[in-house]
Amino acid sequence: MKVLIVLTSHDKLGDTGLQTGFWLEEFASPYYQLTDAGVDVTLASPAGGKPPLDPKSHEEDFQTDATRRFDQDIEAQGLLANTLKLSLINADDYDAVFYPGGHGPLWDLANDSHSIKLIENFLAASKPVAAVCHAPGVFIHVCSPNGDPMVKDKRLTGFTNSEEAAVELTDVVPFLVEDALTLLGAKFEKTADWHPKVVTDGLLITGQNPASSDAVAIQLLMQLNCQ
Repeated sequence: MKVLIVLTSHDKLGDTGLQTGFWLEEFASPYYQLTDAGVDVTLASPAGGKPPLDPKSHEEDFQTDATRRFDQDIEAQGLLANTLKLSLINADDYDAVFYPGGHGPLWDLANDSHSIKLIENFLAASKPVAAVCHAPGVFIHVCSPNGDPMVKDKRLTGFTNSEEAAVELTDVVPFLVEDALTLLGAKFEKTADWHPKVVTDGLLITGQNPASSDAVAIQLLMQLNCQ
């Protein structure tokens, strides 16, 4: 089995002067769930090379067993430093795609034509698409074959309005994940802030927040019959 992980290349948190990028737990947890199950993982990003890490996600309060393992994993660090350019990726070469969150994807991947087409191609080929936390925001411009928003009438989840308010970035992000997906007709589901929640609707697998990262990856493995 081959799974593509697509990470953001965006590193500026709006006009705050702060850095953003991908959230470490949301990459490390799925990465190890997948590789430990024998899945061949490829990493890609819009710009290629090393994607920006949200520095906050590396603080002690947000460390997990997976992030600490990554900090000691020279091989995984080398792969992350050399992601493929997203424009070179062909969905035909992979069995599924996984999008980690962090705030970065709201600025670049949500509007990236290569990412949008890639997701459409995965779904057209009946291959699973997974995303966690802010990453479901990458679906906002993805269309179904009939031209409707892909998320219309789909059950899904993602980073909630209340979680965004809790981190005081409601007025910084380009859009709120919950609001944007709901406006497009998605059946947005959620649980209490910071508690894990995974929603699966056909080929679409989504997780609410960083705590949902492991469970999203496990659900993806189940769809790939690797569990």
